[in-house]
Amino acid sequence: KEKELDWRRLFHILRSEIWLILGSLTAALLAAYLNVKIPLCLGDFVNILSDVVKNSEEFLLARFKEPSIRLLTLYFCQAACTFAYISLLSKMGENIAMKLKCDLFNAIMKQDIAFFDEIRTSTLVDCATSDVQEFKSTFKQCISQGVRSIAQITGGFFSLFVLSPTMTISILVVVPVVILIGTSFGAILRAISKEAQEQSLKACTVFEESVGNMRTVRAFANEDIECMKYKEYLQESQKLNAKLGYGIAAFQAGTNIFLNSLVLGTLCLGCHLISMNNLKPGDLMSFLVATQTIQRSFANLSLLFGHVVKGKEALKRIFYYCDLIPEIPVAGGIILDDDKFSPSILFEHVTFSYPTRPKQHILKDLNLLIPAGKTVAVVGPSGNGKTTLANLLERYYDVNSGRILISNENIQHLNPKWLRGSVIGIISQEPVLFATSVKENIRYGKPTASDQEVYEAAKQANADEFIRSFPDGYDTVLGERGITISGGQKQRIAIARALIKDPSILILDEATSALDSESEKIVQKTLEEVSRNRTVLIIAHRITTVQNADIIVVLNKGEIVEMGTHKALCAKKGYYWELMNQPQNNNSRGY
Repeated sequence: KEKELDWRRLFHILRSEIWLILGSLTAALLAAYLNVKIPLCLGDFVNILSDVVKNSEEFLLARFKEPSIRLLTLYFCQAACTFAYISLLSKMGENIAMKLKCDLFNAIMKQDIAFFDEIRTSTLVDCATSDVQEFKSTFKQCISQGVRSIAQITGGFFSLFVLSPTMTISILVVVPVVILIGTSFGAILRAISKEAQEQSLKACTVFEESVGNMRTVRAFANEDIECMKYKEYLQESQKLNAKLGYGIAAFQAGTNIFLNSLVLGTLCLGCHLISMNNLKPGDLMSFLVATQTIQRSFANLSLLFGHVVKGKEALKRIFYYCDLIPEIPVAGGIILDDDKFSPSILFEHVTFSYPTRPKQHILKDLNLLIPAGKTVAVVGPSGNGKTTLANLLERYYDVNSGRILISNENIQHLNPKWLRGSVIGIISQEPVLFATSVKENIRYGKPTASDQEVYEAAKQANADEFIRSFPDGYDTVLGERGITISGGQKQRIAIARALIKDPSILILDEATSALDSESEKIVQKTLEEVSRNRTVLIIAHRITTVQNADIIVVLNKGEIVEMGTHKALCAKKGYYWELMNQPQNNNSRGY
């Protein structure tokens, strides 16, 4: 069931901006009051002119001086109030938008990895940009147009009643019927608007995925297919938005017909009352201008109605993501003392399935001991749970049953921030580098690290030499995802990033599988050097990268089918032997 908007939370956010809100409200109400007052002053001006003409008096500037000065004063005051409320609203809107974006980003950063498995990145980006902007604009318009228009309508009707009760009652008989029709029509437009937003999001998702994965698209020569797919979504979105536009146009046209007919009817009735000496010409002038003010206010409210619907839905989406509570906290728990910590790992009767595929067990009652300071390699066909071991060790997910112990302590009791930030270092197949300098990419592994620590980590990773060969050395800015450097260089920078925090446990997840043979030799040598005196978990396809491991584990369908040294497993001529003699392993070994 779709949740309603949390108004209490909204008021809590607005409370920090209370003085800006009160200031803008005051200025907007003053502007509305002046907009109501101006027609009355215009009426006084016309009444003086009517008296001059009626009594055949000469045009005396002195008689018009006072009302002219009064009108000019009102005009300048109205301009000052308008400047004040727009300026205050702009400041307040930016403050609220920044707070919403920060709250949203903080909430997203704390979500489980399973959350990101299920939701598209484009949805989150759209929420942080379009939805925040939509709400900001709506809230500002609610004060700048909504409050002001309501005040002008209220004050306007009061002025109309003072000027001519007869004409005012005639108007009040017709208006409620039109409002009822407009409300019903608005409900239809809301449904179309929601459908159009959903379709636009689909088109946005296709755009982001295609651009973000341009290399894959280009590799399969699927540019035309992606263009066609994007065009199909855009066409559907175009139809819905066009339908919405027609509806809004019909609504606006109907509103204009009603309001203009109202003015015409007022003019006719006013002329009749003047002929019977029940109304002055200046009062009719004031009545018509006040009616026009009310007309514009109603028109603004009708336009604002659609924005309010969109803004409300946008804020509900923002609050939805802000309110999500992760099952695995990013911080909090036990931090083991260095003298008590031992980097041993034990998988004990572990059964696991991914949240997106709950019925498919990736690991089944798995038991595995990785002694402190030893190197354990896990091999096996793709899709059999090798990378899942790394994911569970990093506690991206929690096991369905069983437990994982590090230093004889259940990792569910350990502080995840300490575990990932200090104990475990991971080097994956295709590490992501950020679009910043080499130095900051390495420092990302330990934000408090000094420049000297960065240089030492790069030297350990055999990256210092080629980094210094760059035009700006460590200050060289990398392109998006680090694609301006070679695969081997990117991998060694990633190794430096993992080493800078001096982890006790190192996870090498297919760390060399994406490299050419020359780069693989360099990176493999680096990995062997940095693995000394550490507990290492190697996940690999290529047998050449695991032959020197202390223990080799063969996984098949989520279960350990063989375990031992390279020599012992070769002698068995079982699963490991078959893997070793597969074509890709033969090629990598030079057979």
